[in-house]
Amino acid sequence: MGMPASRTNESPKIASSKTAGYIELEVNMAHDLKSSRDVIIRTQSLPEAVKFYSLVLGLPIIYESKTLVGLETGSFCLYIEKGDEHGPVFEFLVRDVQTTKQNLVATGCKVIEENPAIPRCYIRDPFGLVFNIGQASVSAG
Repeated sequence: MGMPASRTNESPKIASSKTAGYIELEVNMAHDLKSSRDVIIRTQSLPEAVKFYSLVLGLPIIYESKTLVGLETGSFCLYIEKGDEHGPVFEFLVRDVQTTKQNLVATGCKVIEENPAIPRCYIRDPFGLVFNIGQASVSAG
């Protein structure tokens, strides 16, 4: 059993060990990942989806643009984006998107979409979950 990860600004440590003929990489990024309340789904049928979630389920619209609509569920914010479907996507905010992306890829995750201009990166983990890593806000202090 190891010591808990330090809460410093240093990059996560990657440990490597050879097991059963392949290399396992262990990356401890628990102190770097912070879940947001945002979940995104995509559909080519944005108006129909908005109608369903706002009228049928009664979720209030909290954000609206031409390609993205946000709805408040109480526990999380559901964002519906016009685009190719990829299933629900959770979001984690990190200090350094590029470093986190590299560390996740080193452990077997795959980048499925990236937009450095935002910056954000959609990742599929080795077990099929798709999540977004986005830039955390820098707090003044």
